[in-house]
Amino acid sequence: MDRIDLFRIFTRVVETGSFSKAADFLGMPRSSVSTAIQMLEQRVGVRLLARTTRSVSATPDGQAFYDHCVRLIVEVEDVENLFRQNHVSPRGLLRVNMPGRIGRLVVAPALPEFLDCYPDIDIELGVTDRPINLVEDGVDCVLRVGPLQDSSLIARKIAELPLVNVASPAYLARYGCPMVPEDLIHHQEVHYASPGTGRMEAWEWVDEVHGLHRHEMAGRVTVNSAEALIACCLAGLGLIQVPAYDVKADLQAGRLVEVLPDYQAETLPLALVYPHRKHLSRRIQVFADWVVDVLSRHGVENRHDKS
Repeated sequence: MDRIDLFRIFTRVVETGSFSKAADFLGMPRSSVSTAIQMLEQRVGVRLLARTTRSVSATPDGQAFYDHCVRLIVEVEDVENLFRQNHVSPRGLLRVNMPGRIGRLVVAPALPEFLDCYPDIDIELGVTDRPINLVEDGVDCVLRVGPLQDSSLIARKIAELPLVNVASPAYLARYGCPMVPEDLIHHQEVHYASPGTGRMEAWEWVDEVHGLHRHEMAGRVTVNSAEALIACCLAGLGLIQVPAYDVKADLQAGRLVEVLPDYQAETLPLALVYPHRKHLSRRIQVFADWVVDVLSRHGVENRHDKS
């Protein structure tokens, strides 16, 4: 096992905080990971990891060594790809994660074309509305909706998701149709609580004069997933604000009706997020470009910003 392989194993153990998780991600026995760490500590002459019965963490020396390893690994990958990036098809397993409805309605139906275009890339697709830890869960990249919290990650802003206000015909027949925001006091909302923080989202709209408005609405049902939010709206339990692509088919079929079209919430940013050490991966680059194209077919405004 050469030194760069030892460095890769060591960085994965630090990032996952676990020999077992690192072994699973690397596809090797846990004993081999443990042996590699022992070899590395013997080679450098210091203890790199502090081990307990529940977790593994870097020692102060180990953290300094980790920072150098990350830079070295990136440089080695850069050299390896220097002459072949434009001639060799990207290959390997790409682990991606995204919100459930984007995965089900947008990405999964279009995946056959991506796999046809890149026959050497395999996809491990995770769908969840809950935030995940990219490093600990061994994920290469995630699609995230809304403001980003973790500044240690790299984010490529790829789209803005317009939101619409909708209700079911049954709800409107019972409560009437709101015409202006002042009417909301007489209406029910299906509340949405963030699955990550539990924070309840207020009803919002923007006007050119006063900017952003927030209104706390009445409501008897609270959910923590987009799937449940839309299902409750279809059942007539209240108004919702939701990305337009999520309910496009329901609006076209008349199962939902748009309300307050002149009082829309701010668009939600959609970004592809990945750890800094992955910034050279061609698999991520081609996947990001493909996702942008797929979203554009669903009427989502593209933004090719990089940050």
